[in-house]
Amino acid sequence: MGKFQAFKLASIPFLLAAGGSGWAQSAPVTPPIDKNIVDFEADALDYDDRTDIVTATGNVKMERDGNRVRADRVVWQRKTGQVMATGNVAVTSPSGDVAYGDSVELTDTLKDGVVQELLIVLANGGRIAARTGVRKDNISVLDNAAFSPCAVTNDAGCPKDPSWKLKARKVTYDPVENRIRFKGARLELFGLELPTLPGFSIPADSRGSSGILAPDLRYSRANGLEATLPIYLRLAENRDLTITPHVYTNVLPALEANYRALTGAGAYQVGGFATYGSRLPTGTVAVNSERDFRGYFFANGRFQIDPKISIKASTRLATDRTFLRRYDISRDDRLRSVLNVERTSKSSYFSVAGFGFQTLRSGDNQGQVPIALPLIDYRKRFVDPLVGGRLEVQLNSLAISRTSGQDTQRAFSSVRWDVRRITSLGQEVQLTGFARGDIYHTDESAATQTAIYRGRDGYQTRFITAGAAEVRWPFIGRLFGGTQRITPRFQIVASPATKNLGLPNEDARSIDLEDTNLFALNRFPGYDRFEDGTRVVYGADWAFDVANFSLQANIGQSYRLSSKIQLFPDGTGLTNQSSDVVGRTTLKYKRIVSLTHRYRLDKDNLAIRRNEFDATVGTDATYATVGYLRLKRNVDVAIEDLRDREEARVGGRAQLARYWSVFGSAIVDLTSRRDDPTSLSDGFSPVRTRLGVAYEDDCLKLGFTWRRDFDAAGDARRGNSYQLELSFRNLGR
Repeated sequence: MGKFQAFKLASIPFLLAAGGSGWAQSAPVTPPIDKNIVDFEADALDYDDRTDIVTATGNVKMERDGNRVRADRVVWQRKTGQVMATGNVAVTSPSGDVAYGDSVELTDTLKDGVVQELLIVLANGGRIAARTGVRKDNISVLDNAAFSPCAVTNDAGCPKDPSWKLKARKVTYDPVENRIRFKGARLELFGLELPTLPGFSIPADSRGSSGILAPDLRYSRANGLEATLPIYLRLAENRDLTITPHVYTNVLPALEANYRALTGAGAYQVGGFATYGSRLPTGTVAVNSERDFRGYFFANGRFQIDPKISIKASTRLATDRTFLRRYDISRDDRLRSVLNVERTSKSSYFSVAGFGFQTLRSGDNQGQVPIALPLIDYRKRFVDPLVGGRLEVQLNSLAISRTSGQDTQRAFSSVRWDVRRITSLGQEVQLTGFARGDIYHTDESAATQTAIYRGRDGYQTRFITAGAAEVRWPFIGRLFGGTQRITPRFQIVASPATKNLGLPNEDARSIDLEDTNLFALNRFPGYDRFEDGTRVVYGADWAFDVANFSLQANIGQSYRLSSKIQLFPDGTGLTNQSSDVVGRTTLKYKRIVSLTHRYRLDKDNLAIRRNEFDATVGTDATYATVGYLRLKRNVDVAIEDLRDREEARVGGRAQLARYWSVFGSAIVDLTSRRDDPTSLSDGFSPVRTRLGVAYEDDCLKLGFTWRRDFDAAGDARRGNSYQLELSFRNLGR
């Protein structure tokens, strides 16, 4: 008997020929590198030359061709090639899966054998347990086995029962095919055993493979009970297809498909949803329904051609205006299709894009919806060699067409210069110079309903110049153990009289004074309108920071030196010489409290014209969100982009136990006829409410949701809907 460390079993015959116990001191002979060599390590080794049996004890480790065995004791019968390992046995495959057992009988390839009281721990953490198991050519066949991907211990390391597991009469695990096959399987959920399942298979890890995904059940008033059974097809490592039949009790079945692909340059997906059924046109009451093909198509992708050039494309199309809501696909009221080719470098940007829109709003005329093609934009930045400022040149061209409305073409070139300096007193001074030349062409302007957006038919030109100077002077000091920062701000902007109303307005309609645009060079959101005249803007920023807490606030107002009537519509806060007062307050405490309040106060009586509040309180597990918006601007109702409204939103989730939680949300339209004469709300009209309960752990997601929709359009009815969600990790694909 001898004791060795890191010993080669393949060297044993040679060493035994040396005779006696003296071979224990002989220098080992290094054999040639061969995958048939068994790497061997043990505390003690005994060889019986009469029976040709090698016995190793104490921390025995064996390895051959990527297969490894660890045990307290190993007996190798060299005549038969049988290897018997006992005591804390662990057999590891080349893929990283580990099989544990009380005793394991293997061949000397270390791949094939029989294991008693077997536990296989897969590389991704899943477990298969069985009374006995046979492994041949790395394929394991187990009798009376159980499988679960769930953790069997909690965070404290204490044992816990998995939320679900599969028991089967026979389980076959093939690591090459990456599949686990079951025969005579039964699903056990929270200890409750469900009926026997037919033979099926699942992937052994999260890479996925072809198969049936988890079904989905829901109920809605319009469609009745809905059942889906997605079928997943893994076409290649980089391509897959999911086909989902939808079966309803109130309407004909539907078919959904989604194809995804990953290429060397990017990724894209194409999908759709189709059925043949009845629909009611929006805005109609008590009319016969129309039976026709109904569907939805979408596609999107992004490709990086080289480090500077990228292509982005997406499209969304529906056969009618209520299909997406009727089948609970989306609640969007418009669909957008876009194609954009971009080239970006450190100092330049170039884009050629096109946009198309489909309206889903009841009463909207699709012929009035714009198509923007092409939109060309080029920008180049230079470092000013004279005073060290920054110079930016922009070239832009846009063509907007409508099938039954106003068409507009626009092109401009601009140059902007900015320089920033810090004075010896700590003031931050920024100077801006701007010049732009525009050319417009438009026709059929009378087709636009809002007069101030039309402009005049034919060609129009415009030249814009502007200059601005802004000063910020921050003061920093201590407060309540933290740091406070007060920054007064002052700006003067000057621009000569500019032609505006003679030009069409396509992209600068939704104007509203806010804290974000108070100090902007042009407070219109787009290019078609530019604010002229001379104005001064003044305000202050304040910030307070202490450990885990921050409070920031700003407030400001502007004053126009000229009393000339401006082009801002009434109610925007910018119509008169003195603007309304705008501000924002933001409060944060750790990740528990986040609050933002934005407001606009009437310059004359401090009446609240805009009141917007968003707050989140809680942790990731338990939290509440509240949102409120009120626009009381007294804007002309003919300007639909600026109509007054009031809305409240609430939502939240409460964790009841480690894995259980309840959640809910609601949206309420608080707009009254006094705010907007065209509103259908009575001052308190719920839009949508939702309430549910969910269970989620490391391998199971279970939820039930109730939702009520209060709006109706065509065949998209108001009413209740219910959804049951059940998702198993690694099961159903």
